[in-house]
Amino acid sequence: MKRRAFILLLSGAAAWPLAARAQQPVMPTIGYLYAGTSDANPNFVTAFRQGLSTLGYVEGQNVMIEYRWAAGRYDRLPDLAADLVRRGVAVLVVPGNAASAFAARDATTSIPIVFAISGNPVKLGLVASISQPGGNLTGVNFFHSELLTKRFGLLRELLRAPALIAVLVNPSNPEAEGQLKEIEEAARAIGQRILVLKASSNSEIDTAFATAVEQRADAILLNADTLFNNRRVQIVSLAARHVLPAIYVWRDWVMAGGLMSYGASTEDAWRQVGIYAGRILKGEKVANLPVVQPTKFDLVINLQTAKLLGLTVPTSLLALADEVIE
Repeated sequence: MKRRAFILLLSGAAAWPLAARAQQPVMPTIGYLYAGTSDANPNFVTAFRQGLSTLGYVEGQNVMIEYRWAAGRYDRLPDLAADLVRRGVAVLVVPGNAASAFAARDATTSIPIVFAISGNPVKLGLVASISQPGGNLTGVNFFHSELLTKRFGLLRELLRAPALIAVLVNPSNPEAEGQLKEIEEAARAIGQRILVLKASSNSEIDTAFATAVEQRADAILLNADTLFNNRRVQIVSLAARHVLPAIYVWRDWVMAGGLMSYGASTEDAWRQVGIYAGRILKGEKVANLPVVQPTKFDLVINLQTAKLLGLTVPTSLLALADEVIE
C-alpha cells in the first residue's frame, strides 16, 4: 500500500468513532419542579419514575431529570421554573399544587407542562377543557376541593356532630384565598361551624394548634398544602399531644400516625404524571392529552391513633373504610 493511501485510511478510521458519537441521539431532559423538599415524599418521585418506565424511559439511561425544590417557599417557584426553561428541558413536570403550574405556565408557552393539582384546572385557567386542554398544559386533577364536604362529613360521623371544627390554612399559598372560600362554602352546606387558623411556619403551626385547643375545637381539618406536607410529623404529633382528632388529604399522614384521611392516591397521580411525560417525549401533543381525573377515593383510618385519642370509631365508618390500620 502506498504511503499516501495508508495515511488516508488511518485518518478515516480515526474519524469513525467521532462520527458515530455525533450521530447518537441527544438524551432528553425533564424538568421536575416541586414546591416541597426532596426528602418529604421520596415515594412520590419513585412513582413518577415508575410512570416514565412504562414508556421505556429510565433516568440516567435514556432520559435525564433536572430537579428543583422550593422547600415550601412559593415565592421561589417562578425563578426555579425560569431556570429549567433556560436549560431547554423537553418537558416540565410540576406535581403538587397550582402555584407550581402557574409558575411554569408563566415561564414558557412552548415547552409541554404536566401538572398534578387539587383545584379545578379549568376554573384556574390552566386548560381550556378537561377533554381537550389546548395550549401547552395538561395533567392530573386531585379533586381536593370537591371532597371538602365529604371530609367534614366524616369528622361529623366520627364525633357525632362536633360543635366546632378548626381548619388549618397556609396564607402564603397563592391559592389560599380561593381555598378558604371553598372551605367556608363546604362547611356552610352542611351547617358546620368552623374556626379558620392560618400558619406558614413551624412556630405558627404550633400556635394554631394551641389556639384550636383554647377555642375548644372538637377536631381539625388540614387543607391540602405542600408546606403542611413537609411538616406532617410535626402536625401529627401536635394533634396527638393536644388530643385533637384530625382528618388529612393523603394516606401518608395516616401511615405517619394521623387519625384518618380521605382522597385520591397521590402516588397514582405522580405515576400518571410520569406516564404523560413519557408519552410527550415519544411525540404526542400535550394539547390532545385529556386531564386525568381520579375515579377512586380511599378512606384510611388508624385505629391505634383513635384509641390513643380515646375515640371509638363507629362500625358504620369502619364499614366505609378502604384501609384500617390496627
